[in-house]
Amino acid sequence: MIIMNVGLFIPCYVDALYPSVGVATYKLLRHFGVDVDYPEKQTCCGQPMGNAGFEKMVKPLAEKFENLFKGFDYVVAPSASCAAYVRLYYPGLPKCGHDHFSVPDKTMDIVEFLHDVLKIKELPGSFQHTVSVHNSCHGVRELGLSAPSERNMPTYNKIVDLLRLKDGITVYEPDRKDECCGFGGMFSVEEPNVSIRMGEDKIARHMATGAEYITGPDSSCLMHMQGIARKEHKDIKFIHVAEILAAGL
Repeated sequence: MIIMNVGLFIPCYVDALYPSVGVATYKLLRHFGVDVDYPEKQTCCGQPMGNAGFEKMVKPLAEKFENLFKGFDYVVAPSASCAAYVRLYYPGLPKCGHDHFSVPDKTMDIVEFLHDVLKIKELPGSFQHTVSVHNSCHGVRELGLSAPSERNMPTYNKIVDLLRLKDGITVYEPDRKDECCGFGGMFSVEEPNVSIRMGEDKIARHMATGAEYITGPDSSCLMHMQGIARKEHKDIKFIHVAEILAAGL
């Protein structure tokens, strides 16, 4: 058995607001025999600044990320959007202190790492609940966690594949299953009224499945919908997919 050396990258909002997601990710990796290290000096990957157009502010963060994680076989994060930013947008940054970034090619979301690299076929523990899967935009269209509905291609969903390994779980997807929830990073700040209405529509479609929980690979999307649901007293709960997969470990 080959033991892989993985650097655990915990995004800002997971670290600050949902630390249990980071713990669940660590437990999953350790359970499957991965050698995991958490570089304590890690910080933001730069996605918020990059999305807002402040590319110069991203450069020092990208250089720090490269220096911290370049020695690992893989960099794994419980965030499709942050993993996608490093993989797809670091290579296009104006020339930094590095002629070439090594981290983009080996940075992955926890779902694709479990599904595509470790290729797990079973999970211990159970989750005796009904869930509706939120397919986040970055996960679908940048990381390929599921097949985009607008493309003429065979359907698949790596999130659903992994969840169905859990004993006792019932998994649904909502109508218009990969439509945006309205968060979109800066979009939710710049267009709050549209963002909220999109979130309300998305929550309604998730709730129409009869699910107890909405789950997905991006805490930012879940956070957006959870805020709306709490304010409007909607009877639905939220949980990151890593927390379900790690239940019982």
